[in-house]
Amino acid sequence: MAGGGFTTSGNGGTHFEAKITPIVIISCIMAATGGLMFGYDVGVSGGVTSMDPFLKKFFPTVYKRTKEPGLDSNYCKYDNQGLQLFTSSLYLAGLTATFFASYTTRKLGRRLTMLIAGCFSIIGVVLNAAAQDLAMLIIGRILLGCGVGFANQAVPLFLSEIAPTRIRGGLNILFQLNVTIGILFANLVNYGTAKISGGWGWRLSLGLAGFPAVLLTLGALFVVETPNSLIERGYLEEGKEVLRKIRGTDNIEPEFLELVEASRVAKQVKHPFRNLLQRKNRPQLIISVALQIFQQFTGINAIMFYAPVLFSTLGFGNSAALYSAVITGAVNVLSTVVSVYSVDKLGRRVLLLEAGVQMLLSQIIIAIILGIKVTDHSDNLSHGWGIFVVVLICTYVSAFAWSWGPLGWLIPSETFPLETRSAGQSVTVCVNLLFTFVMAQAFLSMLCHFKYGIFLFFSGWIFVMSLFVFFLLPETKNVPIEEMTERVWKQHWLWKRFMVDEDDVDMIKKNGHANGYDPTSRL
Repeated sequence: MAGGGFTTSGNGGTHFEAKITPIVIISCIMAATGGLMFGYDVGVSGGVTSMDPFLKKFFPTVYKRTKEPGLDSNYCKYDNQGLQLFTSSLYLAGLTATFFASYTTRKLGRRLTMLIAGCFSIIGVVLNAAAQDLAMLIIGRILLGCGVGFANQAVPLFLSEIAPTRIRGGLNILFQLNVTIGILFANLVNYGTAKISGGWGWRLSLGLAGFPAVLLTLGALFVVETPNSLIERGYLEEGKEVLRKIRGTDNIEPEFLELVEASRVAKQVKHPFRNLLQRKNRPQLIISVALQIFQQFTGINAIMFYAPVLFSTLGFGNSAALYSAVITGAVNVLSTVVSVYSVDKLGRRVLLLEAGVQMLLSQIIIAIILGIKVTDHSDNLSHGWGIFVVVLICTYVSAFAWSWGPLGWLIPSETFPLETRSAGQSVTVCVNLLFTFVMAQAFLSMLCHFKYGIFLFFSGWIFVMSLFVFFLLPETKNVPIEEMTERVWKQHWLWKRFMVDEDDVDMIKKNGHANGYDPTSRL
């Protein structure tokens, strides 16, 4: 039974009829389990790296630092390249895998790419849970990273293409919501397994990553392929039938014809990555790359990777550190729900700008408190101040969770035209994973050298990215994907200058110079 019906306005008064059908909701929920898998992998590493049995087995030098007070600065206890590599290797592998995922997403479909992601992850989980040495541990993380690369390539595209325009933002954010649920789930698991006697709790923590991996694999077997992908690969009738099912109406001809036309244009592009560099595609590329870089330089993933380690550094005991990480994980989930309900009502820009102010103030206050209360070899952070720091971190996390977290994935997935969509998503995922790797590999060293100033470093970036949003990011709320160029990019004060084909620019230059002036100065 359909949940409701609505029409979405296209360019020139075209209306696409669509209902919120059960098949859309179920498909999106199942596909978004890719986010659950990603989130668990993000959250579990910080917890196990704060467990004594895990450190003693794989990183004995770090274990020694944590057990001998005064041996090193409070901020430097966990500064170890091998320990950081355990976390960051997943993202380096994901970065590489996304290039292969771009091909499979385009040639084999979104659904099969999600299936490949699930299979990679299951194998990686088995190696991690059974690891006997650091090499086995890292290889398992690399395979998990391949799964993340394939999932992050396919799932946001799947969600954007299968969802009706009016609720596309909310359904797409299911991916990010599942990321936050995965992080919370990992924090809860770590809190429980840390108490297991016998020193094998970390194996259970790493092994339970198989749960979301299996869910994604099963989901990929049962979801429908997107009409866009079927039409793009030449299966017109199958695409039309799927479109009829997911829209819950027989009146799908206008939308179907637009998809067919978009596919025809897309097939004329023989080199999608090269096409990305064309003048008319630069605004989408610049926005997507900038959003991924900025998302990482909010500092959120550094905090989410190493939340228990960070809280331990600030003087919390191991149990209290894991408990605090659970609290921030729960705030992350609840705040992402806010984004699901508000993104298609308030719009993308409002959420990003409000969150910028909230994150900026939180980070500055945290830096001031730590600068006064936590020195290299003494911790004066009382119980009251400790709670206040956790509240501030939760304030920061909540702002990120309803803004840069989900919108960093949503906006790129809905802005590229079909002919460059897979390539654009590939670049988006690649840049995201590259800077995620950089942050994961560098954070503990940065914490050691910057100390409390690490929060001032991130707050400076938040100020810059808020200015970027205010001046350069157009609003994409309630705009059909295939009409972004006409209704968004050609209407923006800056990006409209790029919405001219290079052949047209050459023609204008030729004609203009023949008349004694340079008309491209207005482009």
